[in-house]
Amino acid sequence: MSPPPPAATPPERARARRLYAKLESLYPDAHCALHYDTPFQLLIATILSAQCTDEAVNKATPALFAAYPTPAAMAAADVADLERLVKTCGFYRTKAKNLLATATLLVEAFNGQVPQSIDQIIRLPGAARKTANVVLGNAYGINEGMVVDTHIGRLAVRLGLTTQTDTKNAKKIEPDLMARFPRDTWTQLAHLFIAHGRAVCKAQRPKCDTCPLKRSCPRNGVD
Repeated sequence: MSPPPPAATPPERARARRLYAKLESLYPDAHCALHYDTPFQLLIATILSAQCTDEAVNKATPALFAAYPTPAAMAAADVADLERLVKTCGFYRTKAKNLLATATLLVEAFNGQVPQSIDQIIRLPGAARKTANVVLGNAYGINEGMVVDTHIGRLAVRLGLTTQTDTKNAKKIEPDLMARFPRDTWTQLAHLFIAHGRAVCKAQRPKCDTCPLKRSCPRNGVD
């Protein structure tokens, strides 16, 4: 189950709405960067994206999905062939084993369908809470939780949207964001944060002087 969001004050929620509107106007085309046609393909692509760039995953998945487009097909694959197809994604031996095990479990326990709850998705080898949130939000339109990756954790801390100071503490940052932003924005908010993190609020050398959110950022003394 999703952690219950902590209480957020009316000013915190109002500020979150203003930030969302600004980000939405800045990045109207923000979307999931992974390429997929089905929930299963998004699940597999997200598992592969762990410690790997979306670009590298998108280069590997066309051949992978052409060979193994469904859970049943992938469950019957030879792990050596999966290793060959995902070798450029890093940690490819572990990921290939996870793909095979995940496809097998989908066939055996879920009738070949990607489940629609966090608790069920995290049972799949290689799938953590972030994976579940990506799949549920983008493939099914279900906002059960919120994705927190390196960009989102960094922006949440820098923009004062969490009580945490550790940008990698996704477990505690997620409920803080969920409390401040309306549920129906959680999936798109992740895309907006990622877009801003990549373009402006970088981990190293953020473009603070020209940041469109400068007046909304506590780092600049204005909130």
